[in-house]
Amino acid sequence: MSLSSVLIAAVSLTYMAILFAIAFYGERRAALSPRVRAWVFSLSLAVYCTSWTFFGAVGQAAGQLWSFIPIYLGPVLLMLFAPWVLQKMVMISKKENITSIADFIAARYGKSQPLAVAVTLICLVGVLPYIALQLKGIVLGVTLLTGSTDTTGPVAQDTALIVSLILALFAILFGTRNLDATEHHRGLVLAIAFESVLKLLAFLAIGVFVTW
Repeated sequence: MSLSSVLIAAVSLTYMAILFAIAFYGERRAALSPRVRAWVFSLSLAVYCTSWTFFGAVGQAAGQLWSFIPIYLGPVLLMLFAPWVLQKMVMISKKENITSIADFIAARYGKSQPLAVAVTLICLVGVLPYIALQLKGIVLGVTLLTGSTDTTGPVAQDTALIVSLILALFAILFGTRNLDATEHHRGLVLAIAFESVLKLLAFLAIGVFVTW
C-alpha cells in the first residue's frame, strides 16, 4: 500500500510546524521546574538515535545482534557509571566560555587557534558522510511510503534538499543564533524531547507488530 506524495508532504510540513511551535514555546516560556527539566533533558539525549539509526538498527539487530548491542550499551554505561566525566566537561566549558568541540580541545593546549581550525576541519569531514546517511534514510522512508523505487532521481534529490533547508533553518533559529556557553537553548531541547517521545512510541509500535 502506497501513500500519495501530497499526503506525505502535508503530514511532514505539519510535523515540522509542530516542532517549530514547540521550540518557540520553549524559547519564550520561563524555566521549567527541576523535575520536568530533568525529564526533558533526559529525553533530549535520544537525539543520538537518528533517522539512519531507525532504519539501520532494526536490520543490524536482526542479523548481527552482538555487534548491535555495544553501539547503545557504551553511551548507557557512560551516563550511568561515569557522570563525573560529563560534569567536568560542562564545568570546563562554562569556565572557558566554550561553545564547540574545537574550542574545547584547543583550550587544553593553550587555546591554540591553528589546533582549533584543524579540529573544525576534521569534524566537518567526519560529519558530512553521516549527514548524508541521515538524508538518505529520510529519502528512503519517503520512497517506501510512496511505493517508488527511485532513490536517486529528481524527486528524491528535491526531498533531500527541502529537508536540508528546513533543518538548517531550524538549527539557525534555535541553535546557533546566539553562541553563548551559558545559554541553554530551551526551545531546541524541548522540541528534541517531544521528537524523542514519538521515536519511543514508533519503536514500541514496531516491537509490538513484530512480536504479535
